[in-house]
Amino acid sequence: MTSGIYHLFVYGSLLSGFHHPAYTWISRYFTLIGPASVKGKLYDLGEYPGAVPCEEEVFIKGELYRINNDDEFSWAIKQLDDYEGMLVEKGEIPLFRREPASILHQEIPNTAWIYWYNRDVKDKEQITGDLLSYWQNKK
Repeated sequence: MTSGIYHLFVYGSLLSGFHHPAYTWISRYFTLIGPASVKGKLYDLGEYPGAVPCEEEVFIKGELYRINNDDEFSWAIKQLDDYEGMLVEKGEIPLFRREPASILHQEIPNTAWIYWYNRDVKDKEQITGDLLSYWQNKK
């Protein structure tokens, strides 16, 4: 299930600076490695952001994490799959999809799981720059 990938890239409510209750949970199972980026575009979906991959030289800033215990990865990632709206009833479209992506951490490429938004972003505002600043100015 994990393909030997034990890293996770986050860009929204799971960011350490977001202070979301889900961050408390994630920090029990994952260790923050540091700031990282991924090629993609970030959109304002209302209560949370959503990322979509792109071919352009546009990058989303986020954080790279590593599971504390490799044996717990399958269980921990399934909990995150549920949080991210991936576990849906038959016939429903998941809100996000989890895929491996090429992440840059300190200019060094790494592979990590990311949750890409799995729906249309037409008519959604693109977020540029720092997400936390954007979110605070939005309130």
